[in-house]
Amino acid sequence: MERFEPDMTAGQRLIDMVDVGVFAVDRALCVRSWNAFMVAHSGLGRQAAIGRSIFDLFSDLPRGWLEKKFERVFALGAPSFTSWEQRPWLFRIPHNRPITGGVDCMQQDTRFIPLKDEHGEAVLVLVCVFDVTDAALLHRRLAETVSALEAERSEQQTLIARLAEAQEQLIQSEKLAAIGQLAAGVAHEINNPVGFVMSNFGALERYIERAFALIAAYDRQLDQLPPAVQADMAQMKADIDYDFMADDARSLVAESRDGLERVKRIVSDLRDFSRVGETEWQWASLHNCLDSTLNVVMNEIKYKAQVVKDYGDLPQIECMPFQLNQVFLNLLVNAAHAIDGQGAITLRTRLEGDSVVVQFSDTGCGMPPEVVKRIFDPFFTTKPVGKGTGLGLSVTHSIVGRHRGSIAVDSTPGQGTTFTLRLPLRQTSA
Repeated sequence: MERFEPDMTAGQRLIDMVDVGVFAVDRALCVRSWNAFMVAHSGLGRQAAIGRSIFDLFSDLPRGWLEKKFERVFALGAPSFTSWEQRPWLFRIPHNRPITGGVDCMQQDTRFIPLKDEHGEAVLVLVCVFDVTDAALLHRRLAETVSALEAERSEQQTLIARLAEAQEQLIQSEKLAAIGQLAAGVAHEINNPVGFVMSNFGALERYIERAFALIAAYDRQLDQLPPAVQADMAQMKADIDYDFMADDARSLVAESRDGLERVKRIVSDLRDFSRVGETEWQWASLHNCLDSTLNVVMNEIKYKAQVVKDYGDLPQIECMPFQLNQVFLNLLVNAAHAIDGQGAITLRTRLEGDSVVVQFSDTGCGMPPEVVKRIFDPFFTTKPVGKGTGLGLSVTHSIVGRHRGSIAVDSTPGQGTTFTLRLPLRQTSA
């Protein structure tokens, strides 16, 4: 006797016509529908697949990762997507034109789409498996071609770098001015709204405390009210979880004030960092310059290194703060790039006679003597072609020289590097 199978709905027929793997799973991650593409390519018929866990059908699925993926889609009611570039495949499905001789699985883009009931709750997730094997092959071939072209262009890049060397001073001065203008503009635009937000926040903070004080006063008079009113008040406080709300509100206010103070400090640092086009000598605190530059660049180094400050007692010096900020920026970024994994960057300052000494020490990879000898040469870099111009330390050396100072480097492979700057307190000739 032939097995009875109900007629497919029009929707099922339509899904069966698409050249995409489509199946639905419930919250238990059991299959509830299985289209013709999945039947043809997975080797599993509808009756064999429906009702079974996807982990039974595909034993090598990344279970923990996939369970979390489905959990998020069900909880948020929003679709999700996984590209073949992230995971070449989720579901082991054979492909008749493998990308290489060692790959026999279809390369897949996978979309997870929640199916909702009349109440808007996700009850099923529709999984769409797109065969992108041919596109992946083209993408990889294109990447290989691009790599070959980049290798052929290495000589051209060297020539371009040499042309840039002739324009070094002009380019650098324009770059510094542009950075300064941008930073100053951003600081100005942020400072105005932050000012009235801080003012309003202070008033809001006082209002909240007064409101809680008023509620506390009411609570002290509760025993004078009728029992029914007391019960209603107690129930209302329980419904809104008043005790938690009161504690949390104060915590939120404190955290928000801390956040606003941080924004104010950042704006102040941007202003200090952005003294646009300085061409006149002025008296400034090196510690302020170091701190403002450190705060500006902290996002790039905080995941690589702990910053240790060992500041001495320094007087103000006669300098161009904006240009020294650029020196400090270059040295801090270089120190962070030299650290593989987690390390430390130590900033030391001290007064020696009529000069100040600033040291930048890192626990990075260090440099051999042959590299140290050339470290300040224009366009010398140990980074791969295209990753660095080799101008940073050359410009740093020029700025320090303009301040009648000196910069030295002490480095040992595997032990780290220390840059030592010496700057005079006063510029006798500006």
